Order: sequence, then structure tokens, then C-alpha cells
Amino acid sequence: MKGTLAQLRSYERSVQLLMVNQFTINLGFYMLMPYLAQHLSGSLALAGWVVGLVLGVRNFSQQGMFLVGGMLADRFGYKPLIVAGCVLRTAGFAALGLVDSLPALLAASAATGLAGALFNPAVRAYLAADAGERRVEAFALFNVFYQAGILLGPLAGLVLTGVDFRITCLVSAGIFALLSVVQIRSLPARRADDSGGPGGDGGKAGRAGLRDQWRGILANRPFLLFSAAMIGSYVLTFQVYLALPLEVRRLGGDGTFSAAAATTLFAVSALTTILFQTRVTAWCKTRMEPGRALTWGLLAMGGAFVPLLIATAVPVPQDGVGRWLLAGLPSTLAALLLAVGTMIAYPFEMDTIVRLSGGRLVATHYGLYNTICGIGITLGNLLIGASLDTARAAGMSALPWTALLVLGLACAAALYGLHRTGRLEPSRPDAARAPATA
Repeated sequence: MKGTLAQLRSYERSVQLLMVNQFTINLGFYMLMPYLAQHLSGSLALAGWVVGLVLGVRNFSQQGMFLVGGMLADRFGYKPLIVAGCVLRTAGFAALGLVDSLPALLAASAATGLAGALFNPAVRAYLAADAGERRVEAFALFNVFYQAGILLGPLAGLVLTGVDFRITCLVSAGIFALLSVVQIRSLPARRADDSGGPGGDGGKAGRAGLRDQWRGILANRPFLLFSAAMIGSYVLTFQVYLALPLEVRRLGGDGTFSAAAATTLFAVSALTTILFQTRVTAWCKTRMEPGRALTWGLLAMGGAFVPLLIATAVPVPQDGVGRWLLAGLPSTLAALLLAVGTMIAYPFEMDTIVRLSGGRLVATHYGLYNTICGIGITLGNLLIGASLDTARAAGMSALPWTALLVLGLACAAALYGLHRTGRLEPSRPDAARAPATA
């Protein structure tokens, strides 16, 4: 922890504030969101399809608007979008605890999703700009604070929700309100033309017409290929929330053990990142190029499902400690390996987006990247969910884990190919400017 704080102090004030902001954002978000479905179905007695609709609206409004948020950040500056997102989430989270009609719940849920779409691309572009040549290390540290919020948020929410879910909503809204005030007062203004990144003409790009901007982005074939190749990483890591808990529940039942084991999956992932992220990044940076690090990260993510694949060959005990071990141990190992793969890949992934953008319209590139990956997560989870159902119905328990292993290997191969052909190398400034003026 001392080393993490010392590294944090080595950055300028804006970067330090962005790190703390992200921890606080995740603290407030995960304090509330894990318990929202229970509130909607329990306290408000809404039907299951209505609960799914409310949650789906939040996800769609965030994933669908990432690109818009990135474009607005490049045009109007990073700080206004970060502040606007926090203010909007303040209103949305407060409303979730105070309203009970379906239209109001849908509006509040959409507001919380749109808030994330506004500040997420802006935060990452701002961090990339002010971290400069230390972007990789900065994103590694950023992930530590990100995971710390994910770890502590549900614990705080569990205590508050035990009293009243409305208190959880109001406390979370209060956190975002305080965060909005702190950022208005303390976060320096930063525009795309202040970034000084590769290419060096972010301001001109921010003031260019939308048609020219899109011409340049859509002509950036390496960026689009990289985005497509990285979809698999998000599908794989999302299984900590989907396939792994379902597998624990399938083998361990619906009792206390399954709930505790599912919680352990999240804790293992977050704690591993908090303790080892900066060390893993430093080790990788001194020994391999970004393309190789990304490839190894995807290989680790795909390999995370090997323990589950091996476990399918083990006879399932009827009950007792043996069944609990079979239910919990392979999934926990998978969560650990997914965390390792993410630790290897994430800082280089964020840095590669900046390099492939040529330092122009960085927030827009982050927004488009998140939108592409968000669509991929939705489609991937539909397929994984279908494979889980098919595996259970047909007695083919190895099917989903084989599919996920193959996905990881395929994405690793795609990234290796991009690396070997030089398509993950930074764009030359003159080449980066050419598509926008063609």
C-alpha cells in the first residue's frame, strides 16, 4: 500500500485526483447496483420482466452513448463531461431510491447509464493526456483504484441496504454530489488540444467537422481491427459475473455456500489486482513489447477456463466437502487467472488505443472502442448463456468452457497477428492527419 501511495504522489495533481475520483465513482456505483434488482423485485414487487427492463435500460443507455460521450469530451473538454456525468448520476441514484412508478424508474435508470457514458471516455482521455509518457504505469495504477472501489462498494452497500435500500441510494447520490463539487473546484480544465499527445493537433481535430472526424476514425483500420480483437477479452472477463457464479450454483446449490463462493470470486479478482497490478505491469514493460503483453494477457484469460474444463471430467460427489470443492475451487482458480490476464493486458490496452488514435480525438476513440466492446459483450453473453443451457440440457458440461477457451486462443492469435504485422505500432503524425483531410 505504501508503494501504491508513493507511486500516486509521483504524478501531477490532476492525475492523482482522477485516480481518487475513479475509486469514489466505483464505490458509489457498486454500493447500489448489486442490490437494485432485489429492491425492484422485493420492496417494489415488480415483475421479473420489468426488473430486467429497468436494468437493461441502464446498460443500453451507457453502452449506446459511450461514443457520444467521447465526441462531446473531445469537442467541449474533458472536465465538463466528467462533472456532468457525476451530477447526472447524483440525480439518477437519488431518484432510484425515491420513486416507484415504472416511467420514473426507467428515466432514473437511463440517467445513471448516460452518466457513465459521459464521464468514462473523458476520464481515460484526460488520464492519458496528463500521464504523458507514463501512460502504461498510470493505467495500471488506475486499475488498482478501480478495483478497490469494486471491492469496497458492495460491502458498504450490504451494511446500508440492511437498514433500508433508500438510504443506500441517498448515500450513493451524496457521494456523487460531493465528487461533483470536488471536481468543479479542484480538477483543472483540460481540452483535447491541451493533451500534447502523438500527432499534436488534437485541438484542430476537436474543431473539425463531424464528417471529417468520422472519415479519419473509420479509415483507421488498425484501430478497428484492434477493437474487434479485444472484444473477446471483455466477454471472457465478464464471466466472473455470469458463467462462474452459475456454475457454482449448479454444483453447490442455492444455499449459503453458493452465495459465499460467488462473493469469493469477486473478492479474489479485486484483491489480486489491488495487490499485484503495478508489479505485473512493471515486469511486463521491462520484458516485452505491448503487442506481446496483450497476446499473453488474452492467453491467460482463455486459459482461465482450463480448470473448469478439467473439472468436467471429475465425477460429481453427491454432497459434502467434495462437492463444495468441485463447485468452488475451479471457479475460483478461473477468477484468479482472469484477473492475472486482465492485469497483464489492461494498461497496454488503454495505451494502445491512444497510440492508434495518433493522439487525435482520444476520447472519441475510447468511446467507440467501448461501444464496440459493449455490443460484443451483449452478443457474447447471449451465446455463452445459450451454451450453458445447451450444456445442462444435453449433458455436455464441457461445452461452455471449451467455447471460452477457444475464444481466448482466437483473440490472442488475432492480437499476435496484429503485433507481428506492425499494426499495433503508433501512427506517424502525418499519417494520422491524412484521413481527416482526405
